[in-house]
Amino acid sequence: MAVILLGLVLCVMDSTMMNMALPQVARQWQVDPAQTLWVVNANQIASLVLLLPLAALGDRMGYRRVYLGGMVIFGLASVGALLAPSLPWLIVARALQGLGAAGVLSVNASLVRLIYPRAQLGKGMALNSLTVALSFVAGPAVAAAVISLGDWRWLFALHLPLALAISWLGTRSLPQPVPQAAAAQQPLSWLDGVLNIVMFASLFLGVDRLSHLQPGGSLWPAALWLGLGGGVGAWYLRRQRRLSAPMFPLDLLRIPVFALSMCASITAFCAQTMAFLALPFLLIEARGLPTGQAGLLISAWPLALAISAPWVGRMIGRWPAGRLGAVGMALFALGLWALALLPQDASNWNVVWRMALCGMGFAFFQSPNNFTIVTSAPLHRSGAASGMLGAARHVGQGLGAVLLAAAFLVWNREPGQAEQYALLLSGCCAVLAGCFSVLRKAPAKA
Repeated sequence: MAVILLGLVLCVMDSTMMNMALPQVARQWQVDPAQTLWVVNANQIASLVLLLPLAALGDRMGYRRVYLGGMVIFGLASVGALLAPSLPWLIVARALQGLGAAGVLSVNASLVRLIYPRAQLGKGMALNSLTVALSFVAGPAVAAAVISLGDWRWLFALHLPLALAISWLGTRSLPQPVPQAAAAQQPLSWLDGVLNIVMFASLFLGVDRLSHLQPGGSLWPAALWLGLGGGVGAWYLRRQRRLSAPMFPLDLLRIPVFALSMCASITAFCAQTMAFLALPFLLIEARGLPTGQAGLLISAWPLALAISAPWVGRMIGRWPAGRLGAVGMALFALGLWALALLPQDASNWNVVWRMALCGMGFAFFQSPNNFTIVTSAPLHRSGAASGMLGAARHVGQGLGAVLLAAAFLVWNREPGQAEQYALLLSGCCAVLAGCFSVLRKAPAKA
């Protein structure tokens, strides 16, 4: 588990740190700031499009091999990012980092399932979820501290030695591959891999275009990308339907509890992303708070999540996961709506308890939901279930960014109005996630 958690910290923090470095990168190479966004996009696209192929590869070759291979690629690509002489070089290196991170993230939940006994798996999933959440939030803060002391390249300085150390520990401690006969008998198709990549990349680019749409801008570029993704996706899914162990796990989506858990995960991450992106604008731009003070207030969210997650982990298995998830999303929605209705002259305490309610609510939801997704899949399809966890997070984050952009386009008459409506809308998404969660029945024993 130490290997798993260290790998999560390294890959998840890296995915969020570069956002803080983009202005410095643009100044150093004297390029348009909009071009630097591809430093982030290349990493996200590579990770998203390869999650399911690598998860399928893990079902066939063993999760340990995919995890360790991804970690080595991630470390070597970090050297390329550290030594990048130009923006295109940095973008390529970041894409390779995304490939390596996909190898790590696509099978990490599968490895947790192999490491923990069934009776303690809830605790393992809670620890996994806690590490992802805290790393996601801590990434920008760590990056800001590093950049304030030196060059952005220092963000990659420790990646290679850490990746090699994690790989060395992994060869000694990660569980050996378990033969998965059902998946191994069905070789991977290179055409399905290409179709998966094109589908997810096109949909990502279409959603990204929508999220950056300016007033009066044309919808055609976004529509073309989304149309391409939809057309390729229809062909891809038609090919997948006749397979017993498909790369895109249609077999798992036919399991009601798995499908409902996936819907709950997507809508919950949509709500979280919308809120997390809107809150700095609300506190700093609309309320005029100093950046440092706003950051401290927002930190109540991950702190409450960190305190609640171990407690929730002990409850998994004793209480129905659907009920825990529904309670969590109810608390999350109340916290988001309370933030939306925050008085103009609210004290710090009034902000903190609202943030803490959001963090506690998300903790009650995330670990039981992840536990349900992983354990509702047959053991030989653990890799596919693990890959879908990462895909749900990416899809939810993309939808959240689009909905926030829509809020800024529609409600922009007064300062803070768009942020307020975005928080109200994110609370509605949380309620929807709670509805998906409460509809589930307990999964069969794995």
